[in-house]
Amino acid sequence: MTIGHSGLARLAAAPDAASASSAPAGPYLLEMKGLSKRFGSVTAVSGFDASIAPGEFVTVVGPSGCGKSTLFNIVAGLEEPDAGSILRFEGKGCHAHELLGKVSFMPQRDLLLPWRTVIDNAVIAMEIEGRSRKASRAEARDMLPEFGLAGFGDQYPHQLSGGMRQRVALMRTFMFKRELMLLDEPFGALDALTRTMMQRWLLDVWRQHKRTILFITHDVDEALFLGDRVIVMSARPGRVKLELKVDLPRPRSAELVTSPEFIRLKRIVLEAIEEEAMKSFLASGAAAPQTDAMPEVQP
Repeated sequence: MTIGHSGLARLAAAPDAASASSAPAGPYLLEMKGLSKRFGSVTAVSGFDASIAPGEFVTVVGPSGCGKSTLFNIVAGLEEPDAGSILRFEGKGCHAHELLGKVSFMPQRDLLLPWRTVIDNAVIAMEIEGRSRKASRAEARDMLPEFGLAGFGDQYPHQLSGGMRQRVALMRTFMFKRELMLLDEPFGALDALTRTMMQRWLLDVWRQHKRTILFITHDVDEALFLGDRVIVMSARPGRVKLELKVDLPRPRSAELVTSPEFIRLKRIVLEAIEEEAMKSFLASGAAAPQTDAMPEVQP
């Protein structure tokens, strides 16, 4: 089946209704209201509103340049939003810099130190906090099997595959024991098969540890497969275009992505993204494509 611009009109008419029906009732771990960030003459994010409940797995998608990374940096405490933005964490108002150290985050690259072993890379945050190196290394070694790294604790990054390096980086993020975890496209550089396996593995680890996760991705299938909710961002300046509850059963198996309900949700998200991507395309001065339909989505 095809997805045409008639569907986009319906979606554009009711983003607020979709958002209201899919957002959790609270209490919230993280609240963002009217979040905005301007860099010189460019407004990256404007009027971004979203709330995340404890234990939720929320994924964020949007067209290129929509401000996903800016949002990540604000919540990580690396960038202050503009005046008038409201941040609340654990029920209390705060500045972004106050979140630094209160959330754990993993950027797109694994950033492993090549001169440190798997174990020693995993315990970096614990060392910085002044915790016992011996106790930290013992804890990390006990966690190796859970992260698919049994027998690799004394290996160095150059001896690992891409998927294993990402598991080390995620283990390091989990060991920095914070309720909220930010993951910025952690599987983006992996091949399709490894990426799929890592997604399923991450859900297993999340289910065991029950952390709250804000996961940024450009992959719609990944966003739906992992998330309790998907937040679709608009073209720059980024705001919430759509919030969609992913009411699919857990635990999730690989077969889920071919189910009729998954395809239905994917169509909704793709319509929202296409409309915003078209805005970015036209804003760049390019002529509109001579088509009114997206590529066919097959179940």
